[in-house]
Amino acid sequence: MFNFKTVFLLVVMLLFASAGSLAHTPLFSCWNNGEGGVTCEGGFSDGASAAGVKVYVKKEGEKINSGKMDKNSEFSFEEPEGEYTVIFDAGDGHKIKVKGSEIY
Repeated sequence: MFNFKTVFLLVVMLLFASAGSLAHTPLFSCWNNGEGGVTCEGGFSDGASAAGVKVYVKKEGEKINSGKMDKNSEFSFEEPEGEYTVIFDAGDGHKIKVKGSEIY
């Protein structure tokens, strides 16, 4: 039979083990800013800022622009001609790609 101390320790261990399932999910969207460019905004589902997160723009497999989200979790760039992709890169499991054709 289990005693109270054993059950309590088991419950505490399960709570800590499940903490990873409460991790934040990245959020990222881009739009035409009306000035010949694109503005992107990022963040996380738990409300955390995306300031400092890497963002880059690829065209035909080549990086043509890169930078980091500013203090407002925004990144703006001049819209390139043709097809391109914007990548929000907050690390493994936290990357989001937005195709230029999906930006309005």
